Amino acid sequence: MPQDIPYIPETITVHLGPPDQDAQNVTLPFIDYIKNVASSEIYPTWPESALRANILAQISFALNRIYTEYYRSRGYNFNITNSTAIDQSFVNGRNIFDTVSQITDEIFNDYLRRQGFVEPLFARYCNGTTVTCEGLSQWGSVDLAEAGQNSVDIVRNYYGDDVEIVVEAPVMGITSSVPSRNLRLGTTGNDVQAVQLRLNRISQNYPSIPKIPDVNGYYGDETRDAVTEFQSIFDLAVDGVVGRATWYRIQQIYAGVKRLNELRSEGITYGEISRVYPEALTPGYTGSEVNAVQYLLNYVAQYEDTVQPFPISGTYDAATEEAIRGFQRTYGLPDNGILDEKTYARLFDVYNSLILSLPDSMFENSARPYPGYIIGPGFDTPYVTYLQDYLTVIAELFPEVPAPGSSGVYDEATEASVRAAQRLAGLPETGFTNLATWEAIAELYNDIQAGKVVKPEQYPGYVID
Repeated sequence: MPQDIPYIPETITVHLGPPDQDAQNVTLPFIDYIKNVASSEIYPTWPESALRANILAQISFALNRIYTEYYRSRGYNFNITNSTAIDQSFVNGRNIFDTVSQITDEIFNDYLRRQGFVEPLFARYCNGTTVTCEGLSQWGSVDLAEAGQNSVDIVRNYYGDDVEIVVEAPVMGITSSVPSRNLRLGTTGNDVQAVQLRLNRISQNYPSIPKIPDVNGYYGDETRDAVTEFQSIFDLAVDGVVGRATWYRIQQIYAGVKRLNELRSEGITYGEISRVYPEALTPGYTGSEVNAVQYLLNYVAQYEDTVQPFPISGTYDAATEEAIRGFQRTYGLPDNGILDEKTYARLFDVYNSLILSLPDSMFENSARPYPGYIIGPGFDTPYVTYLQDYLTVIAELFPEVPAPGSSGVYDEATEASVRAAQRLAGLPETGFTNLATWEAIAELYNDIQAGKVVKPEQYPGYVID
């Protein structure tokens, strides 16, 4: 997916030829790239307002390629080409004009966009004499500048009155949008929400892709069905999992149906980049997400001396931060005490490998640990079978909890049983099995197996005073 908010990249990689041609890639600072393009495309003797308007168009054009990951989503290892048939001119090693260099130094972190939209404008342009196009005319901009128009007037003359200039955008290194872990049933997060939003838009053009009714950042049955159909349509491995290939293909098709790489784009609105989860958990956060992370950390602490156990409070306190730092140091991550995506992905992988390595004999009369992710309708993993087994035992003693059966699929009967168990435990009746629900069911199951909870009139196994 595109990054949430565009930024100015520290560097850009240019392919010296058409995309499919075997040619050299050159990586250089973005500001130097713009100076090179401007020196290759326009003349330093032009009026200053014309130079500024042209350079703004060149910046926006390049940022659009980077923001939409136009080439990366197609499997290329560069950001843009120097083919003037599809991109803009770049002459490796050329001299830079002083006037162009000075203006670029001032505005290299400014770009164009349409009001209300997020993505940088795909600011097409041409020389306006031998080649004409929908967009800025380079020689025409000179005429407008000589007639007294400033750079903003010139830009709006060609791109429309709804174009605005974003000034002093942040500068940072380019990062791939691909999540650090595959997205699958039970996964939650903003990456899941991004997939849901984009598949729903793509489904307008490809109606066989089922709509995802709840764009909530939870990878449930409906999301898996939409992903599976998308994979089938576009000749991907049909596994219902969003890995690198599926992620980038969604990105490519989404950009295509939205026409993000065209001057008259449908555009990305701010509502499409809203987040249902915080980008990273930091000290002071509270809630179920923190609670789940604390659970994972405490489980890992049983096996790693570098991670100290601590009380599970649901608040990202000093003890949580120290445990995360210990985990980050152990697994070669930046020691910042922040639970970002990479730290969480590594934490989940470590936790998952630990619980999967435990022998089945350990759980003959006790519940297994939480799987590490929410399970719900449509799931057919082994953890659904375990859950059904626990609920069946509970149902024998608590008639208000209906037995779910043993289908191995999280069906309506299982959802009803989970809802009843949630009522019994005083938890919100969602029908989904999150950490709190799993723990409540597991605790009751374990108590029953240990004889701490018995049927009415059943001998409990100890002397009653």
